[in-house]
This record gives sequence, C-alpha cells and structure tokens, in this order.
Amino acid sequence: MKADTDRLHIRTMQSHRTVTARTLRRTSGLAEARVWESLRAGRIDGHKFRRQHPVGRFYADFACDRLRLIIEIDGGVHTRDDVILNDHYRQQAIEQLGWTVLRFTNQQVLDYPDTLAAAIRRHAKELNF
Repeated sequence: MKADTDRLHIRTMQSHRTVTARTLRRTSGLAEARVWESLRAGRIDGHKFRRQHPVGRFYADFACDRLRLIIEIDGGVHTRDDVILNDHYRQQAIEQLGWTVLRFTNQQVLDYPDTLAAAIRRHAKELNF
C-alpha cells in the first residue's frame, strides 16, 4: 500500500514538473528563443540541449546532460540585488549536483550570438568531447 502511494506521489510530482516546464517554455523571451534556435537539434557539434529542464528543485533555461552543462539567460531583473543573491544560491545548489553553469545576459546573446557557441565548445573541449 505504501509503495502504491509513493508511486502515485512520484507520478504526480513528475506531471507537475512537466506542466511547469512547458509553461516556462511558452513564456520565454526573445533572447531565450534565439538561444533555443541555436541549440536545438544538436546544432552545436551534436550536443543535445533541453529547454526548461528540471535540475534538482530548479529549472535550467537550457541543459545538456552529456556535458553536465547549464546555460542561463538573465534578463534585466537579474541585476536586482535580491535576484543576484537568489541566483548565486541557486547556482551553488546546481553546481553541487555536478553541473557547470554558464550565464549570459539577454543583451550578450542578442548582440554576440557566437559567444554562446564558443563557450559551449570550450566547455566540451575541457571534457574531451
């Protein structure tokens, strides 16, 4: 009986996470949409990324399981002190799970789109991928 309850709870949580991730994908801004166009379908050296991917208790803007790499795109709100602090704690928690986090501002990815691809390639090279 307890095992059935546990399985139901896990399925409910997975369903909730899926709905949340889908909602986040639909509400992404221009910068995230442009990044997704450059990442989707393994367009950067075959590395497959997912959008709004659950990592621990957080959702990463973009995540590549193979590289254990997360790409975060920060809008203007990320310049506020309280958000900077929250981002710091969030990033520490994600890094403790074995991920590397690369952060870019909206402006960086819109003005210099090749910078993102170069950073991903550098990270992959460090891992010998």
